[in-house]
Amino acid sequence: MTDTIDIQQSLWNALDESPFVMIRRQGDDSHAEPMTAHFDRDYCNALFFYTKRGNRIAPGGKAMAQFAAKGHGLFACLSGTLTPVADDAIVDRFWSNAVEAWYDRGRADPDLVMLRFDLDDAEIWEADTSVKGMFKLITGTRIKPGELGGHAEVAM
Repeated sequence: MTDTIDIQQSLWNALDESPFVMIRRQGDDSHAEPMTAHFDRDYCNALFFYTKRGNRIAPGGKAMAQFAAKGHGLFACLSGTLTPVADDAIVDRFWSNAVEAWYDRGRADPDLVMLRFDLDDAEIWEADTSVKGMFKLITGTRIKPGELGGHAEVAM
């Protein structure tokens, strides 16, 4: 089995390369929606999202996010709690031109909300398609658990 710390580090690296997740509040019948996750290693096990007050995740609460890395080498399901961020320093820390493009009045837009997603746990799958594994896939040979990558359930 893959080392839990290594697979968790792989998740952070993959999110750094492509920070897009599908997220939805638990207990809400709405579909998950794509959001850009902002994170910094200074905020251990937390993701941040800019959104608008009327957005379906804006009320906060328990939520789940799904992630697929570029190239599909890693997949994750993240569980945690969304809470509004009142600290202007954190809101400013992740602010960029790309974020500003979503808000008519930029950083001063009264509709702007930042949410912190404190992660409780995650289930992470890491694909490792070696030549041997690819041969088994192509030929239809039985694949045993763990032969094509790692899997970990991680308390964040």
